Amino acid sequence: MSEYSKAVRTAQNYYNSADADNFYSSLWGGEDIHIGLYRSDDEPVTAASHRTVARMAELVADKLGPDARVLDIGGGYGGSARYIAAKYGAEVVSLNLSEVQNERGRRQTAERGLDDKVTIVDGNFEDIPFDADSFDVVWSQDAILHSGNRPRVLDEVVRVLKPGGVFVFTDPMSADDVPAEALQPVLDRIQLDTMGSPGFYREQLTRRGLTERLFEDRTEQIPRHYDRIHRELDSHHRELDGRISETYIANMKKGLQHWVDAGSAGRLAWGIMVFDN
Repeated sequence: MSEYSKAVRTAQNYYNSADADNFYSSLWGGEDIHIGLYRSDDEPVTAASHRTVARMAELVADKLGPDARVLDIGGGYGGSARYIAAKYGAEVVSLNLSEVQNERGRRQTAERGLDDKVTIVDGNFEDIPFDADSFDVVWSQDAILHSGNRPRVLDEVVRVLKPGGVFVFTDPMSADDVPAEALQPVLDRIQLDTMGSPGFYREQLTRRGLTERLFEDRTEQIPRHYDRIHRELDSHHRELDGRISETYIANMKKGLQHWVDAGSAGRLAWGIMVFDN
């Protein structure tokens, strides 16, 4: 496997840290560490995050089943992989760069008795370690933003996706035509120069021969989700004392507020995108 890019290495080091592991495993949704679909401002993060997984699966259920092979790129703790395997009987590979997250995910998978259906692999989506035309579904949640070379990630997605397969993903994005400088506080937080946008993904994936099936725009969930996480962090601050450093908590609160502000100002976009091969 090739050397990780600078952006991927930055993300790997961050998610491997004890502070990040304790934060995401404790407050961000247990095993689903991505943006949730909330029915109310006070709904538990775990329920909303799980609802995103279920909704994505529902949208591509025509491609899921006991004979399907699914790849989750940037799979975190493997929660989505376990859900797909348990509900649809599919074989799922979770490809993730954080060895710390992967070890926790493998334990959770074994505890659920899903070892025969779910495999968690150390690696990154800029260099997917699988053959061409290997998967019926490629899945990703809020991960591609961490790449400094998103076209390369999309090249890899299309390479491993079978003809007739489907790519379903979410990603925190810039709203179309928003200049990078308007998102500088958010970009500084994730240590990147740019974000993708709906227009970027449409253009790049269409150019690679995929056809857009739908974009379920749920941008309103961005400020709602990050505000919910911020409030959870405030309410559990004392419980986290000694497990997460004060510096990490202070920086996280500041970063969460940047996401809330940018989302509320209409500078961000988010939702479920589905493209057919």
